[in-house]
Amino acid sequence: MQIIKSITARKIFKEYPDIKKQLWGGELWSDGGYIGTVGDGKTSDVIKNYVENQGNKEEKEAYKQMKILDFE
Repeated sequence: MQIIKSITARKIFKEYPDIKKQLWGGELWSDGGYIGTVGDGKTSDVIKNYVENQGNKEEKEAYKQMKILDFE
């Protein structure tokens, strides 16, 4: 998980260098992660629910979803 997050962050920062200035602490990804497959008893709804329910109300308000297109 950490390798994927590191590689994708480097590529995004290289292509969109201004994005780093707008991130808290200059970090693209949070420390946590989730790995699962549909084949191990999970459904896409379970995974979607997990992602949508991360963080508390204040965190969600502080970290509104940013779009890559905002940096073009």
